[in-house]
Amino acid sequence: MSDTMTELETKTEFTPGSGEAESDISARLADVVGKINASLDAIDWSQVGKFAKASGIILAVIVAQILIKGVLDTINLLPVVPGLLELLGLVIVGRWSWQNLSTSEKRTAVMTKVQALRQEYLG
Repeated sequence: MSDTMTELETKTEFTPGSGEAESDISARLADVVGKINASLDAIDWSQVGKFAKASGIILAVIVAQILIKGVLDTINLLPVVPGLLELLGLVIVGRWSWQNLSTSEKRTAVMTKVQALRQEYLG
């Protein structure tokens, strides 16, 4: 190394600051903790349970949707299974239609059930 390089290097050592800097940090910390405590005291903790339940349900639904998507993606990777599932769906819809929509009495019964459910849930 050259002499100019040694001159440019400076050694920095950590020297403990004066008591003034430490008291400044302590004052700031005490101020921040005081503000946090004041904001936490302003919360109505009896109402937090409702929000926790709602957020827990939403989180559970999101996790369930991610798991279902993973399972369906895995099933779709199998070469024969998606086509068989589509065929199975068509067969089930066909059987249900034949059993419930083949005569006018059955069609009116289905429409009556649908209207009753609509009235019950939608008012």
